[in-house]
Amino acid sequence: MATEHATGPRVLRRDEWNPWYDNLIRAFGGVPEPDEERELWDALTEPTRSLGVWDGDTCVGTAGAFSFRITVPGGDLLPAAGVTMVSVAATHRRRGVLTSMMRRQLDDVRSWGESLAVLTASEPAIYGRFGYGAATFQLAAEIDTDRAGLSVPAGTDDVRLRFAAPADALDDCEAVYARLVPGRPGMLARQPGWERVALLDPESAREGASPLQCVVAERAGEVTGYARYRVKPGWGAGGPEGEVRLRDLAALDPASDAALWRFLFGIDLTSTLTVRGQPVDDAWQYLVSDIRRCRPRLKDSLYVRLVDVGAALAARTYQTPVDVVLEVADDFCPWNAGRWRLTGDPKGASCERTSDAAELSLSVRELGAAYLGGVPLAGLAAAGLVRELRPGALAPVSVAFGSAVAPWLPHGF
Repeated sequence: MATEHATGPRVLRRDEWNPWYDNLIRAFGGVPEPDEERELWDALTEPTRSLGVWDGDTCVGTAGAFSFRITVPGGDLLPAAGVTMVSVAATHRRRGVLTSMMRRQLDDVRSWGESLAVLTASEPAIYGRFGYGAATFQLAAEIDTDRAGLSVPAGTDDVRLRFAAPADALDDCEAVYARLVPGRPGMLARQPGWERVALLDPESAREGASPLQCVVAERAGEVTGYARYRVKPGWGAGGPEGEVRLRDLAALDPASDAALWRFLFGIDLTSTLTVRGQPVDDAWQYLVSDIRRCRPRLKDSLYVRLVDVGAALAARTYQTPVDVVLEVADDFCPWNAGRWRLTGDPKGASCERTSDAAELSLSVRELGAAYLGGVPLAGLAAAGLVRELRPGALAPVSVAFGSAVAPWLPHGF
């Protein structure tokens, strides 16, 4: 029992979705969503992978898990539970409702044979105690396009740009996105229906900006990139002060990428380009004349939880050869606790139980943070979160776990 009167978590019935979702909306402030957005999340919710806690006829707790496939280092797609729509009614806080849902959910994920669970956190402090570690970060910036110039690589002038209605260009944009997925850990393969998220454009979300606009890049007749954005006009005493608000940008080559950024920097009657949710190694940072005029900052993004340590570590590759015994602590999922021998290289890996002496000691939370290659084990060790039990073991393992490109979650869920 989660509370004196509430039931334990149970699988959601399709006809319960509206009160279930209403509890979620109330927990996040109670502001109603536009009909098109609510209808989309209704369509995307997977009831058999969703849980509710009920007090009589009232829903007091929600948690869902999308069926995702996520890129791991090496380029393979790994099934993962995309934990989502987690809420507890304010009337039922501090009664174990959240813990009961997390317990049931991770047991379910394990029974489904999925070795990873991932989420984005409204409040980062909540999920660490359930074994989730911050594994990817995202870049935001407010670029002063009047004072920060942009150099471009050779071939940029060969790229043709054209305007397109976002819906009309959707198939071309999705084809570009799909080609990029294997190349960056943390990216999600687009599941049916998820392409609609990119087109959500309720007027209530525009804050005075234009409807969503799209520009497509082409080289030799092939679509090689796109940018979707809004423009918010503005005027000051000195003239136009409009703002470009980038939603997303993707490109298959440096010239196409640079052409799209140059376009955004140069939109008439604007002086600010606002960027959210981009990779931390996004190339535009190395093309600007003055990075200080861009005010870059980082934000945590995807949190990773290893549900099956052995299967998850064996599912990715490693930058350099690695052979190490890890002592893993996992109080919430005790089947993961103990010693694991990880052996791997750029071609593949294995991870099995062992009784050999441990060389590194860490919790499953730190293992999740390092899993996609963006958070170095050496950095976690410097914080006292990873312990080196055999002198010299840490450095090569930290390098092996790394990724040549920063892991990145392209959109929320």
